Amino acid sequence: MTPHPHDPLDSARPDARSPSWAARAAAGRRLAAAAQDPDVAGLLHRLLLDGQDTAVTQETAEALLERWDVHGLRLVLAALAVADDDTGDHLDVALGNVCHQSDEDLARLKALASVLVSDADPAVSREAREMLRG
Repeated sequence: MTPHPHDPLDSARPDARSPSWAARAAAGRRLAAAAQDPDVAGLLHRLLLDGQDTAVTQETAEALLERWDVHGLRLVLAALAVADDDTGDHLDVALGNVCHQSDEDLARLKALASVLVSDADPAVSREAREMLRG
């Protein structure tokens, strides 16, 4: 992704490595808009698994899920596949906060998970299958 003048991602990239949890959480929200970019996806994966503060995990996950697309859900499922119990709990809370608010939301989530069942990453496809079972 080529940076544009005053690109909001320019400031989000260094903020993703900030010692401040609030700066990292805000960076996760801003970076979620470019989740389809492989370089940004790597930063988002690290923020989803933030070892210092689960608020970063939850904020980043909610922003990704609010995209309502396979790119956002894929990153959350990839993190869920390797997360420790505490981080996994916050990823689950994010799923509930965004995707379990109505029957329509649940149907949209299942439609996205159905696409990811055949993902090339076995961990993502396994998490998608689990989601459809649950």
